[in-house]
Amino acid sequence: MSHIALVVPCYDEESRLDVAALRGACLPGHDLELLLVDDGSRDATRAVLESIAKDRPRTSVLSLERNAGKAEAVRRGVVDALGRNPGAVGFWDADLATPLAELADFVTALESDPEVDIVIGSRVKLMGRAIERRRWRHYSGRIFATAAAIALDLPVYDTQCGSKLFRVTPLLPRVFEQPFLARWVFDVEILARFLAYDARGPGHVARSLVELPLHRWVDVAGSKVRAIDFARSAADLARIRLAYPRQPPSRA
Repeated sequence: MSHIALVVPCYDEESRLDVAALRGACLPGHDLELLLVDDGSRDATRAVLESIAKDRPRTSVLSLERNAGKAEAVRRGVVDALGRNPGAVGFWDADLATPLAELADFVTALESDPEVDIVIGSRVKLMGRAIERRRWRHYSGRIFATAAAIALDLPVYDTQCGSKLFRVTPLLPRVFEQPFLARWVFDVEILARFLAYDARGPGHVARSLVELPLHRWVDVAGSKVRAIDFARSAADLARIRLAYPRQPPSRA
């Protein structure tokens, strides 16, 4: 799994991009390719991304003509990345609330256990971990995470952390093939698609998914998530639950 492709969706991120961190992104022992997606930004985000791609090898920019939303920006980026034949594909929030240095642990989780196909970051505030979230984001996030776990019937703690990595398997292109129903909670929809599409049954997905407690996550100012989006997310959860019926358990 020497080739890792990482998608970074960006919309009006000119003032929030850590250019130095993106230019210096590396993964010792692996070939780390960055795919920076400009989601129809209105500011100079595209120019900043192109300057990063110019200075850093194995970096490219995918520009969407108009704003399609984070879900579609991620999906389009992953589809593009899959065409480059990586061993793993992931996506990472542009504000780098999760530092890129954490990616090494995600890769280790995939490489150390061939049964693991999905690694998602989890913002668990443990002793010795620097997890800094605004109070209202934390409590509203816990309410949503509980609802998501019920909708998925999975004991997942944090579906919405913007750092995820997937082993490239025959199932992965199908998961990202079609646009998502949900604009913001597409992370839940990704897991719902794995559960619905894997013919081996939801039990296999549960075993192949690992939540990785992050060492550091800092709530960066300027997030585009608003309080009203949590209300809309409830409706999206209901749609997701209805749209993706589960495969029956495998009898093999």
